[in-house]
Amino acid sequence: MIEEQKPNNSTETAILPMQCYGQYGKYQEFLEGKKHSAINYGITPNWLPESMFDFQKYVTDYATKKGRCAVFMDTGLGKTIIELTIATNYVKATNKPVLIITPLAVAFQHIKEAAKFGIDDIMYSKDGKYNTKIVICNYERLDKFNYTDFDCVILDESSILKNFDGAIKQQVTSFLKKVKYRFLFTATPSPNDFIELGTSSEALGYMGYTDMLTKFFKNNEDTIKPQNIGTDWILKGHAKENFFKWVSGWSISMRKPSDLGYSDERFILPNLNINYHSVKNEKNMVINGQIMLFNNIARRLTEVREEQKCTIEKRCDMAVLLASKHDTSVYWCNLNDEGDLLEKLDKDAYQIKGSMSLDKKEELLLAFSAGEIKKLITKAKMTAFGLNWQHCNHTVYMPTFSYEQYYQAIRRFWRFGQKNEVVCDMVYSDGQKRVLDSLIAKAEKANELFSKLNSSINSTYKINTKEFDKEITLPNWI
Repeated sequence: MIEEQKPNNSTETAILPMQCYGQYGKYQEFLEGKKHSAINYGITPNWLPESMFDFQKYVTDYATKKGRCAVFMDTGLGKTIIELTIATNYVKATNKPVLIITPLAVAFQHIKEAAKFGIDDIMYSKDGKYNTKIVICNYERLDKFNYTDFDCVILDESSILKNFDGAIKQQVTSFLKKVKYRFLFTATPSPNDFIELGTSSEALGYMGYTDMLTKFFKNNEDTIKPQNIGTDWILKGHAKENFFKWVSGWSISMRKPSDLGYSDERFILPNLNINYHSVKNEKNMVINGQIMLFNNIARRLTEVREEQKCTIEKRCDMAVLLASKHDTSVYWCNLNDEGDLLEKLDKDAYQIKGSMSLDKKEELLLAFSAGEIKKLITKAKMTAFGLNWQHCNHTVYMPTFSYEQYYQAIRRFWRFGQKNEVVCDMVYSDGQKRVLDSLIAKAEKANELFSKLNSSINSTYKINTKEFDKEITLPNWI
């Protein structure tokens, strides 16, 4: 960022046009730095594991050469080994350590995956100390590291950033912007809200968030459509095609190998069975201090929250009944009261609470992953990212307006490598119909996003700029 130099209180005067023209070279450099580009900034990889699938090699080669790249790949397609391979290549090229930032408990999966491919110069650091070339840390522990030690940083499950408070989010994005090579990996590139892609673009060093808004978006004053709930900006109708082409200039996207022209034969998922269980709210809701004579379908967030509170007991009773039919299960709740009641009702379930230490949360997550714990109670915004839970094929989900949290929660089980059909029991109250309508609409929007990105992979979008090449003519009065 170039800061504007303002005149001080000394005898120096402001720069006149003629003086500015004399510094035309520096100003031209400034203009060049403001241009938006989709060129390659990276290196050519010199090592790709033979055992990688063909599409994984393609993605690794593309991202490594790009140098600043977002990789939008669905769960179970091998993001971990791609990250590790990119890290290995940049270690060799820069002779500096590479930092991989992951959600809680995911670091152990990276270490395990690295061993399969003979990558041993790697460790998980909780305190900022390390003695290997590939270092893994959690988002919550990034404050213990110094950006000057790294030329390359990789964010695993980067879309989790929106679930952190402002301090952690700002810390991560600020850290990323200061390193030369940057990579974002996630399975859900902003399915609810396209403009979040601007945050990714800016973090990678491409078009800024504000520039992207003015070029491709308009203010959204329509809150009637469920897919636009909670969205302040929507795509301009005439800009849709160019927007997706532009995103594809600094990213690569796939939900299945055939999106890149490869075979899906080994990546066919078992069935996902979603069952809907509605409970009736028989309590009168209190909205803004007023007791409602009749309970209508909740529309505003205040009404949704009140509906949740009024039906906690019924929904938790239903959830425990459904989970009792399965040996292993995960409860996804949203309120602390829900988690506490579920823990009381199901003696085999262990709850992960926000107030727990990072080490305690990690301990419970690892115990469930290892099969030592059969039932887990948690919140999607805390633990729905990056973990591989193919050993479990049942979950109870209490929905909210967040499609991404729902998608990520389900994909912990319904992912490549799952051998059994997955059952998701959706438990909600009859007044939460609009929440479900919103999730369905946002699912369609997410499919649209992936379809557009995938169809634009081989397309290019050039942002035209006007060059200033005329001689400056000063007014006669100067």
